[in-house]
Amino acid sequence: MIPSREVLLVEDNPGDVRLTREAFAATDGDHTLRAVTTGEDAMAFLERRAREDALPDLVLLDLNLPGIDGGTVLERVRSSSELRRLPVIVLTSSDDDEDVAASYRRAANAYLTKPIAPTDLVSMIGSLEAFWFDRVRLPPQ
Repeated sequence: MIPSREVLLVEDNPGDVRLTREAFAATDGDHTLRAVTTGEDAMAFLERRAREDALPDLVLLDLNLPGIDGGTVLERVRSSSELRRLPVIVLTSSDDDEDVAASYRRAANAYLTKPIAPTDLVSMIGSLEAFWFDRVRLPPQ
């Protein structure tokens, strides 16, 4: 039996959180989606879960967050010995080349621009889930 996977969604837009939940629900995967709305909340969640030895399997990170922005969250994750191995995928509305380049400089595992159509988001989430949960092999914790 494949274990349930946990995804942390860092997203301040309630509509995007709802659409992402619906997109994950439309897939065949066994997962739990947790959502936080600020960079501060993301870091508090991840640091607490690191202490509990219960990190999520994947982080989906918006760049445009109130307070600590997504780029700073990514920098903090990568500078933490407890968190740096986490797969972090930037999932944002920005298609700006500088945002893409900066995210990869900060060691994002991937950069995805949110599609406008809900059906396209479902397709993207299905592909993301199949790739990261079924195909990728990560180092042990």
